[in-house]
Amino acid sequence: MAKRQVFYSFHYDNDVMRVQLVRNMGVIDGNAPASANDWESVKKQGAKAIQTWIDNAMKNRSCVIVLVGSETANRKWVKYEIQKAWEDGKGLLGIYIHNLKDAKTGTCKLGVNPFDSIKVGGKKMSELVKCHNPKSTDAYNDIKANISVWIETAIAARNYTQAD
Repeated sequence: MAKRQVFYSFHYDNDVMRVQLVRNMGVIDGNAPASANDWESVKKQGAKAIQTWIDNAMKNRSCVIVLVGSETANRKWVKYEIQKAWEDGKGLLGIYIHNLKDAKTGTCKLGVNPFDSIKVGGKKMSELVKCHNPKSTDAYNDIKANISVWIETAIAARNYTQAD
């Protein structure tokens, strides 16, 4: 089976190094990372430019993976990406990355589930979308071993809910 095309949603400033670990696992094809300069350039153009950049980056992706660090749930654009993924019928899942080691800062504290603050049909999205918490003793290899299955499960769950 071909590698799935996914979009990673995360808090750039806090978690970009942890996200790179996930990207570099080679298990799936993710959206190309924006450099700090590219992201700053888009941000300077304002909210509409950011939204357009996100929308374009999500095109042709079958799944959105929210990589959850200590402050991810509070980020405006992460919330937008979650809602956009849901509205577009994409597979959607979260993975806590607090136990992945950033070369500069080490690990971070467990963040809040970003799906708790978003409602769908009167339910918290966290009742509909799984946020995986890899083993603290070997988060990297737990993610690497399971991410493909988590993605397929998320896509199947969305296909099922859309058929109702």
